[in-house]
Amino acid sequence: MFKWLDRRVAAQVGVVGLGLLGGSLLRRLAATASGGIRGIGWDTDADTRERAGAAGLAVSASLEELAANSDVLFVAVPLPELSIVFTAISGVADPAMIVTDLTSVKQPVRDLAGAYGFAFVGGHPMAGTEESGFTASTPALLADATWVLTLDEETDMAAWLTVAALVTSLGCRVIPCTSPEHDRAVARVSHLPHVVAAALTLGAAGDPLPLSLAAGSFRDATRVAATRAELVAAMCGGNAASLDAELTAFANRLRESRPALYEPERLTAWFSAAEAVRKVWPPVADVQTELAVDGQLPEHLLVAGRAGGHVTAVTAEQVVIRTPMP
Repeated sequence: MFKWLDRRVAAQVGVVGLGLLGGSLLRRLAATASGGIRGIGWDTDADTRERAGAAGLAVSASLEELAANSDVLFVAVPLPELSIVFTAISGVADPAMIVTDLTSVKQPVRDLAGAYGFAFVGGHPMAGTEESGFTASTPALLADATWVLTLDEETDMAAWLTVAALVTSLGCRVIPCTSPEHDRAVARVSHLPHVVAAALTLGAAGDPLPLSLAAGSFRDATRVAATRAELVAAMCGGNAASLDAELTAFANRLRESRPALYEPERLTAWFSAAEAVRKVWPPVADVQTELAVDGQLPEHLLVAGRAGGHVTAVTAEQVVIRTPMP
């Protein structure tokens, strides 16, 4: 890791919450350990802690002990539980400790963290499956994952760079954006698909014939409907305003398709537009730029993030970012 300003070199990385994401992060820290970085985890569930220990992972005796000895603390718990964790660590954590999270909505977490005075960096790895719990975790889940790190007005740049260096050292790509930008984007490409998958699944419920005919398109479109309901509810409910706007836009797009059903050329054009977009996803980020670590860095990072760019490496002097060809 690197030392910016008056921050210590990160030697211990704590992970609070050892479910699918937190467990995968702790496993990846163990699998890619380098430079003296040690990952150690904790979970409120004793059985989960025991499973993590049995898997050869380092586990702390308590949340307070973990917070008191960590340089960077990743909090991987559902949104409703964040305040409990933040309160528990606020009295024992070293003032120099950096706190980041793995929550799928950012503005509510930003608001909450602001009340505690942490050096806080909002985070969200764009990875997951319909499964949950430590037994579903794997270090491969985060391999080459896209990982949002928010850059808001109050974000400590030294803390952001420290977390970005750590995340990229794990083989992940960092997307810089603001908390509101993140929440609007994930409402469209993550939270809306969960609502749509649930609606499609419920539409087939109670009728054996459609379910017996369902194959690849139904399977792929409804995969995330098998995710634990309380996790999805916390995610979507925590981003209600942005998701509400996306539902309205989605309903309008569906209405556009109805009259086209009776006009073959119009219907083909409607599907062709979607086909063209889907065939070039994901975009290839092949233009590399080195940004100097200076006072203009936050602005340059946000511009790059809005253009689809992602950080691939961080050094004490520069940030390497790759963006798609204009």
